[in-house]
Amino acid sequence: MTMPAPIPGPSATSSTSSSHTVPHEDTHADLLRLGSRPYADVWHLQQTRVEARLNDTCPDALLLVEHEAVYTVGRRGQDAHWQGQQHAIEAAGIPLYRVDRGGSVTYHGPGQLVGYPIMKLRPPYPGPKGFVWRLEDILIRTLSDWSLAGFRRQGLHGVWTEQDGIPQKLAAVGIRLIRGVTMHGFALNVCLDLRPFEWIVPCGIDACRVTSMAALLGKPVSVEEVAAALATHFASGFELTWISPSHGIPLSSRLETPYVERT
Repeated sequence: MTMPAPIPGPSATSSTSSSHTVPHEDTHADLLRLGSRPYADVWHLQQTRVEARLNDTCPDALLLVEHEAVYTVGRRGQDAHWQGQQHAIEAAGIPLYRVDRGGSVTYHGPGQLVGYPIMKLRPPYPGPKGFVWRLEDILIRTLSDWSLAGFRRQGLHGVWTEQDGIPQKLAAVGIRLIRGVTMHGFALNVCLDLRPFEWIVPCGIDACRVTSMAALLGKPVSVEEVAAALATHFASGFELTWISPSHGIPLSSRLETPYVERT
């Protein structure tokens, strides 16, 4: 496989050294394993955790989840990015949410590992680019555990691989910052049905091809095993210690629901 040249990291003014990337002074964090959840439920949980983190009433956290089938559209989304295959989307009955992350439209579904870091970063804060860079690095390291080569592409967020000389997207990244606390995150294609990506313009990128770990390896891949590996790399990358792995935790329903369009 011919790999593209590596992309330079963030500039010296936004170094990824530990002094610039370690979260809040308390480096203990919650690892919340949520299993399969509807998108709106986890949206509420994110808002609850962000509010608590802003008030220093909870530690940093990483939420790991598989979503029921759903499209989400970020701030750069355009109707043209998802209406081209309206009949197929209607037949599948997949809802579409407009949310406040960066980027355009993407698909989430069973077999995809979605991660939502809710983290307060201490000064000197590296900014969104530095944080996204670190997330991409963690995803690339996770893929390497399955002997898969992931890389960045200039000007395009996320993690890519290459087949027959053609770049294919393996993971999407899109975040929002609320007074220094992160929200939203990343989605890694492990072993999901890729057809719903054919009905949109993934991430608003024309001619974007999407693949999965299972498709590349030619065999099933366990989402749970990938989640465990990613959690290890995440803790190492951000110098965190997990303190309360959780399963099936209660979800809040008291905060605003993202705008949903039923197709």
